[in-house]
Amino acid sequence: MTSEGAGEAGRADGSTADASVETIQREMTVFARRARASAGRMHPELSLVSYTLLGHLEEVGGCRATDLAAHYALDKSTVSRQVAALERAGLIERRMDPEDHRVQVLHLTEAGTDILAQVTRSRRTAFRERLTGWSEEDLARFASYLTRYNATATAPETSDDRSPGD
Repeated sequence: MTSEGAGEAGRADGSTADASVETIQREMTVFARRARASAGRMHPELSLVSYTLLGHLEEVGGCRATDLAAHYALDKSTVSRQVAALERAGLIERRMDPEDHRVQVLHLTEAGTDILAQVTRSRRTAFRERLTGWSEEDLARFASYLTRYNATATAPETSDDRSPGD
């Protein structure tokens, strides 16, 4: 193969990669839009962002609002608004950090735990329905790719301080 032929092959590979990246970006946008819409249908008072924050609080056993902001690469004021809404709804509460009394740690309330469990069941059912017919190998591969992608994401994809689920 000539160097010219190698260059053409390289461009073809790059073109295929570019097309794949474009498809991934488009499909992830569709996914995010559908996730926001379905969150509202599953529990009208619980947005996708609220659901995500509640899930994180449950997973880590409580944390500070600044920890949520750092974890999701969101502006502190954005998280503050979300936390205030969750507190007003009675889904989370602030508790004094036993190790540092100057710090308040956010925890799920019983109502927050109940709603999170309800919405999680609904979401799990919806995902299972969408993935009906996928082989175990396909499911494992898809899960692995999503985990890998999210592990390398370092900042929100939007230019403002909103998450895709805001």
